[in-house]
Amino acid sequence: MDETLVGTGELRALLFDLGGVVIDIDFKRAFQTWAALASCDAADLEQRFTFDEAYERHETGDLQSSAYFNALRESLNVSLSEDDLVAGWNDIYLGTIPGMEKLLATASQRFPLYAFTNSNATHQSVWSVRFAAELSIFKTVYVSSELGVRKPDPRSFSLVADRMGVQASEVLVFDDSAENIDGAVSAGMRGVLVQSTRDVSVVLSRYGLEVEG
Repeated sequence: MDETLVGTGELRALLFDLGGVVIDIDFKRAFQTWAALASCDAADLEQRFTFDEAYERHETGDLQSSAYFNALRESLNVSLSEDDLVAGWNDIYLGTIPGMEKLLATASQRFPLYAFTNSNATHQSVWSVRFAAELSIFKTVYVSSELGVRKPDPRSFSLVADRMGVQASEVLVFDDSAENIDGAVSAGMRGVLVQSTRDVSVVLSRYGLEVEG
C-alpha cells in the first residue's frame, strides 16, 4: 500500500475508483470475444489495441460511441459490426471484488462514500445496471464521460470535490492507478494506491473501522 496524505484537516468523504477497486475487470475477455467473432487470434488483437487518443476522447464524452467503434475497428484491423464490437467491449466485467462490499459497508458507518470512474456511455450502460445494488452505497458515482474530463487530470478531481461540496483536502481517494493517485494529490486530495482489499482495510482500521468476518 502506498498512502499519500496531504494536509491535516478533517476527513469528510471517501472517493473510490470502480474498475480494479470495486469491480473486477478483465479486458482480455474483450479480445477473446472479438477474436472468436472475427476468426482471428486474440493475442494479435490485444497487441493492436491501445488506450489511444480516441479512447480518451470517448471517456471524456468528446467522441461518441459510434465514432469510437469506427476508430477501434480500424486500429484492430477487423471487419466486425458495431454490435460485435460492443459485445466484446462489454464482456470485461467479472463481478465485485471479493471483500469490497463489506469494506464499503464498514466505511459508510463513518464517512459518506462517493465513486469516480473513467468510463464511457457504452460501459456505463452495463455496469450501472449489473452492479446497481452494490453501487447504491455511494451517494454519487461520477463518470468521466459525463464530467467532460478524466483521471489523472487534477482538474477532474477538483471538479468532483466541488460537486461533492467539500474541500479537496477533506477527501481520501482509493485508486489502483499510481498516476490517478498523483492527479488526486496534485488537486490537494489524500490518496491510497490500492493493490488489494487489504490496503483499504488497513486505512479504515486507522479510523477505528474494523471489518468483521
